Amino acid sequence: MTAFVVIAIVVLVVLAALLMFSALRRREMGNATGSLNRETLKRDRSRRKAEVTGEATPGLKGREIERAAVIERTGNAVAPASSTEPTVWVPPDPETYGVTRRQFLNRSIVGLMGLSVGAFAAASFVAFLWPTASGGFGGLIRVGKLSDIEGDIAKAGGFLYVAEGRMWIVPYPPSALPKARIAYKGLACLPGMEKGIVALYQKCPHLGCRVPSCATSKWFECPCHGSQYNHVGEKKGGPAPRGMDRFPVAVGPDGSVTVDTSGSKIILGPPIGTNTTGQEAEGPHCVTGAHKA
Repeated sequence: MTAFVVIAIVVLVVLAALLMFSALRRREMGNATGSLNRETLKRDRSRRKAEVTGEATPGLKGREIERAAVIERTGNAVAPASSTEPTVWVPPDPETYGVTRRQFLNRSIVGLMGLSVGAFAAASFVAFLWPTASGGFGGLIRVGKLSDIEGDIAKAGGFLYVAEGRMWIVPYPPSALPKARIAYKGLACLPGMEKGIVALYQKCPHLGCRVPSCATSKWFECPCHGSQYNHVGEKKGGPAPRGMDRFPVAVGPDGSVTVDTSGSKIILGPPIGTNTTGQEAEGPHCVTGAHKA
């Protein structure tokens, strides 16, 4: 859908540039001073031909009058003009001498705008055709084998942080699956929970702070405003509007785990009151230091 929106924007910009160019062109044509008619051009050609061939009408020419005036004023004869043949006059190109500074600036602006629009359109089409990278945050991330991940979670104290995907991977207890099938019905995170793991986005749904795990309470506790979540990211307290968001998890036939961190695939956290595991704080909280019995 985004691609069609960008293409539509490019088309609108191109049309606007064409309309601007047409308006400037009409203004230039409206400011034109006109052109000589055929009879005037014919008389000018005849006069120039007569001057070149010496067949001009009787009487003094302009140069002869000027020469006589100089002789009368100084008393000295003026040196004769060069005897070389005059160069045949070639009318200049109207496009060369007929462009004003304003017209030049207007045409330059329109040309630069057209060049910018063309470069933007070319870059957009190249971006659409160029294959996007499948690794790293924002795409598919291969975390490893399920058996290896379970071992890494145990070594990390129940919370495995994957920096590449900006996520936490935690175990999901099989005993809670009956409630999970009801609370997460139809959501893309349920297949991963069926396999025993959950991939949680590290950002707090409240204001986007990174939520760390608490080794004593075995919860996630946000240090910014005190939002608290149980071991599988379900909200337990604080100002957060819901539980922690999560990513779809796929486990292949060979046991390989792939997490989709695409922005369009993020699953919003469960609503307030969801508690499929029944887990309570197992020790003092890292944020407040208190311990709920």
